Order: sequence, then structure tokens, then C-alpha cells
Amino acid sequence: MANEYADLGTLKAQLSLEDTDDTRDVLLQQALTAASRSIDAATGRRFWLDGTPVQRVYRPRGRTVCEPDGELLLVDDIGSSTGLTVETGSSATWTAVTGWESMPDNALADGRPVTALLRQGGWGSVLGRVRVTARFGWPAVPDEIVQATLIQANRLFKRKDSPEGVTGSAEWGVVRLSRRDPDVWNLIEPYVLPGFG
Repeated sequence: MANEYADLGTLKAQLSLEDTDDTRDVLLQQALTAASRSIDAATGRRFWLDGTPVQRVYRPRGRTVCEPDGELLLVDDIGSSTGLTVETGSSATWTAVTGWESMPDNALADGRPVTALLRQGGWGSVLGRVRVTARFGWPAVPDEIVQATLIQANRLFKRKDSPEGVTGSAEWGVVRLSRRDPDVWNLIEPYVLPGFG
């Protein structure tokens, strides 16, 4: 799977490896992929953007929040307004829904995803399900996620040299590696969806 949050060249530079040395590229690429997917799992979201719009279906019940100016339907992160459509119905028939706004305000302009759709009439009046067609993900990978990926990939790559989570040196002695890197956690924590982490 692709969609890593950092590139091979940057990881090699951090490890002081020559860019032309490709003897470890397979292991480094595996570390980048594993680090990226572990960040997805820890945060409950993904930061890469779909190449083309895809459809996702939601049941309004349990996914709505009442606001003074309408009702929010909570959706997966939407990283682009290109191709964004909202419909209601069932697998047999879908009808376009109008009168909705993407929330939070200015999310895409600020490099953040749309996470909800506001409708003044509310989503409770919608019969069946809501189908959203959009490019899901984030508009761009945040710098903190890139850095967390590099740290974690570096750690995973070097893990082959620390069997059973133990590393050491003549100077420091034996040291047990922590299960969670505190720097990685500090970088990704602001991006964790409630209920994850």
C-alpha cells in the first residue's frame, strides 16, 4: 500500500545513508508504510487524500449533533470540495440534498478537513441514509504527522538491532525500549479523534 506520510529520501538523510545506497530501501519502505498505518490506527483517521471522489453511506441516527443554527451530521474527514455531493435515500433510490454547509467554517482554507455537514432543517427528517460523495482524507499531510512518521519509521528500521525490545551500549549499558515513543505521541495527539488513542 502506498500513501506514506514521509518519503524515502528524507528518511535516508535522517539515518545518514547515502541517497544512492539502495541496499536497505525495501526495509526502509516497509518501516515508512508501517509507521504511516500505525499513525492512522492511533489517531482514528487517515491523512492522505483520495485521488478521486468516493461514496460513503451514513445513518443519521447517532451521528448528529444539535447546534443553534441546525443539526450537524458527523462525517469522515473530507479533504476537498471537488466532487462533494450529498444525497439521501437507500440503495435503490438516491435524491440530492440541498441546503447544507460544510463545517467547521473555513476548514479547507485553513488546511483542515471538513468533519461535519450542517443542515438547518436537521438530518432527522431524512428518510433512510445519507450518501456523501467526496475526496476523503486531509487536504495535505500536516507537518507534525510527517515528523512523527519519520521518527517512528527510524525507530522501526532500527528495531532489527534491538531484539526483544532491548538495546544498549558499553557506555550506557542495557536499556529497555518504551512501547510508545513520547515524541511521536506528542506530535500526533492533537490529531486523535475522540474515543481513539
